[in-house]
Amino acid sequence: MTAVRPETTARQASGAAFPTGFVWGAATAAYQVEGAAAEDGRTPSIWDTFSHTPGKVLNGDTGDIAADHYHRYRDDVALMKDLGLKAYRFSVSWSRVQPTGRGPAVERGLDFYRRLTDELLQAGITPVATLYHWDLPQELEDAGGWPHRDTAHRFAEYAEMTAHALGDRVGVWTTLNEPWCSAFLGYGSGVHAPGRTDPAATLRAAHHLNLAHGQAVGALRSVLPASAQVSITLNLHQVRPLTDSPKDAEAARRIDAVGNRVFTGPILDGAYPEDLLADTAHLVDWGQLVRDGDLAEISRPLDVLGVNYYAPTVVSHSADGAATKNDGHGASDHSPWTGSDDVAFHLANDQLTAMNWAIDADGLHTLLTALAAEHPGLPLMVTENGAAFDDYVSPEGKVNDPRRIAYLRSHLDAVRRAVADGADVRGYFLWSLLDNFEWSYGYSKRFGAVYVDYATQRRIPKESARWYAGVIRDNALPSAG
Repeated sequence: MTAVRPETTARQASGAAFPTGFVWGAATAAYQVEGAAAEDGRTPSIWDTFSHTPGKVLNGDTGDIAADHYHRYRDDVALMKDLGLKAYRFSVSWSRVQPTGRGPAVERGLDFYRRLTDELLQAGITPVATLYHWDLPQELEDAGGWPHRDTAHRFAEYAEMTAHALGDRVGVWTTLNEPWCSAFLGYGSGVHAPGRTDPAATLRAAHHLNLAHGQAVGALRSVLPASAQVSITLNLHQVRPLTDSPKDAEAARRIDAVGNRVFTGPILDGAYPEDLLADTAHLVDWGQLVRDGDLAEISRPLDVLGVNYYAPTVVSHSADGAATKNDGHGASDHSPWTGSDDVAFHLANDQLTAMNWAIDADGLHTLLTALAAEHPGLPLMVTENGAAFDDYVSPEGKVNDPRRIAYLRSHLDAVRRAVADGADVRGYFLWSLLDNFEWSYGYSKRFGAVYVDYATQRRIPKESARWYAGVIRDNALPSAG
């Protein structure tokens, strides 16, 4: 048995340590890091189409090359090992594995993920696979996309074939990442691919994403060994009313319904909340949309719930809803908050990241403890948390990012406090391992623990990466100062 370092023991005694076996990881997404957009049979996804459409992405940036992870994955895994990561959360590119969203898998596409997971396992790093991080094959969007019910069935088939190929290597699977963004930013505000602005389509998409998740859980469990874990990752909004007024409380209720409970209701409780149905009855016929058997499939039990958190959502009543343009999800003349037009959004404070998101670690603690109270017995995992800042390489060749270290320290302490308060949080994945393509912001925002010089693809671990490596090594936060 390895001797326990005295420093770690002291931290454990002071309550600064995390539970034994706590999973420390980092995360990425296929379109944001892989590149190789047209190699080995891969065909366009909705994000290829969207990013190549003039005016959709800042500076005309695309994910054609991104961080070139497809070709540099061995070096990137070596970086992960050097940092001491215990797990790596990556997503599978659907159009790399099944280019049209139908038919047999492309083995060349699957081979990349076989090589990647083998490299991870050899390095002692647990692979955590996400099946969908927003990159729907373009042919499926052309056939109707997520507002079309058949897309859910196609996703379940894709999940099954991917599990057949990688189930001997990957023991932790996530069906969907942040389906709220897929539905409400992709089909409501249009700031994400495919760029549609149809309020009714957002709700149809949300239901079919829920259905896709449920059917995929069934497909995965039919293929994977009993020891495999199946999850979904939700970007749950920690919603707060601006004041104690009844109108602001009503605004918070509406946003909680359309931002959170549209997913947690059917997935965790087996039903859509009645207030959501009433708020949106003028947009869709829920009785026709939700068919017999759907809710039973959607509510299949989970092994763990993934939680992504960046900033709280502070709202108030607005007579004209003008502030919906400033909700932190990108500028658009169309609100993603379907059925909530009379809601304004506010910053929680003036301590902001480069995304203009308020830094508020207490929101993560509140979110985790509330989930634990509402769904006792459900293990939780923080699957994304991090911050973008204006990083640069110093003349000495270093990337000093003290604000990110402060951000991570406060948010990891929030996780530690949530565990102490009874939340069953099993791990934490930093977003992101690498600087990458930040969706409609292109390459203008840097979330990575590792700096990427896009001209040369040189990787430079930031000071925050070294700090995080120390947390992983000790399984505890360092002393302040």
